[in-house]
Amino acid sequence: MVRAETAAALLAHARAAVVACVRGTPPPAPPQVPAYESGYGAFVTLSRRGELRGCVGQVEPQLPLGELVGSMAVAAARDDPRFPPLLPDELDDLDVHVSVLSAPARSAADLVVPGRDGIVVRRGARQAVLLPQVATQYGWGRETLLSMACRKAGLPEDAWRDPETVVLTFRAQNIPGEAV
Repeated sequence: MVRAETAAALLAHARAAVVACVRGTPPPAPPQVPAYESGYGAFVTLSRRGELRGCVGQVEPQLPLGELVGSMAVAAARDDPRFPPLLPDELDDLDVHVSVLSAPARSAADLVVPGRDGIVVRRGARQAVLLPQVATQYGWGRETLLSMACRKAGLPEDAWRDPETVVLTFRAQNIPGEAV
């Protein structure tokens, strides 16, 4: 998806955006990403001492990639509804991770490959996204992955079997980070 230089610039930008957000300083300018590398979605995941501390993203690109990564980094630090906003004393051991996502494509549920594919489960106004590494982290097979995505969307766990439920898959390029 993106070259090593672009990946490094995106990770550095995500880190700088989180620090600026938490410290209340002006946000950094986004990196310039070559046009042929910019049509992707992105997620930014924050963890502290191995525990999730925030994860926000967009599967479909609505901003240029550099801007999207910065925006998602700030949202992960401040707006993930599962966590309170990050505090300055949490920056010392905060890990920042960026995932650049390919465009999602409709898929049959039986073609989903846990660990390779990220998934979007959508029915009506309900939707959930799980990155590819989630299945690997928890050791989930296909049915469990699909069931957990349905649960996250507020749907019955077997909703993925319903023809009205749309399953989309995408791939992710993971850009692991270290402490800020």
